[in-house]
Amino acid sequence: MRFQATPGQTSYGEDIGILLLDSKAPFIQGDVGNAKSYRYPVRFKRVEGLTVERIFAHDRAFLEKMIEGARELEREGVRAITGDCGFMALYQQEVKEAVRIPVFLSSLIQIPFIRATLPRSAQVGIITANAHALTEEVFRALDMELNNSLIIAGLQDKPYFYQAAIAETGALDSKAVQHEILETAWDMLQTHPGIRSILLECSMLPPYAAAVQEAAGLPVYDFLSMINHVRSALVKERFPDAL
Repeated sequence: MRFQATPGQTSYGEDIGILLLDSKAPFIQGDVGNAKSYRYPVRFKRVEGLTVERIFAHDRAFLEKMIEGARELEREGVRAITGDCGFMALYQQEVKEAVRIPVFLSSLIQIPFIRATLPRSAQVGIITANAHALTEEVFRALDMELNNSLIIAGLQDKPYFYQAAIAETGALDSKAVQHEILETAWDMLQTHPGIRSILLECSMLPPYAAAVQEAAGLPVYDFLSMINHVRSALVKERFPDAL
């Protein structure tokens, strides 16, 4: 079997490329930014200057840097590109037009799929890093409508999550953050009993998805469920009976 080198590519086998915020938060296992969250190699690229504060402010000035980062990842051999913040939805349309490979920057992209699995009367609960910033503008960037079927609960006022993810103090108390997320999920479900699935918007939340699922007894979607789904489309499993 013969192989051919790809010009500009220095490493191989990284199917998923991940554009990262310029963040100082610690990324524990399960976080999108931690390589141990995956059973396969991934490739990271930081978008310099695109901080948590700037993306919550919907700063479109970083569009060209996002496009540049995506093109770099494509040249380096990845086969699909995601991000590490649901608010990267703001750049989804332009970035996907700038490269030749699939782009799925935001966990919110899963919403139409989730809705398709549920009765029309059901609601989807979204736990987000910042409910104040998760506005209609973000959903419009994904050609979606923010309506009564989407119930949004934010973590911006939870002290341990705020310190780790928003204030970026450099420390994260994982048990305390999990308690805050479960508290948020419980309050959301008590107020909105029509919720039939939960989506965790923030890339720091997948480590707590299992706890939310156990407590809520509902399907829970997050960044990793999306990334693993796309990767399964890129690398198909072979079955002996089909050989």
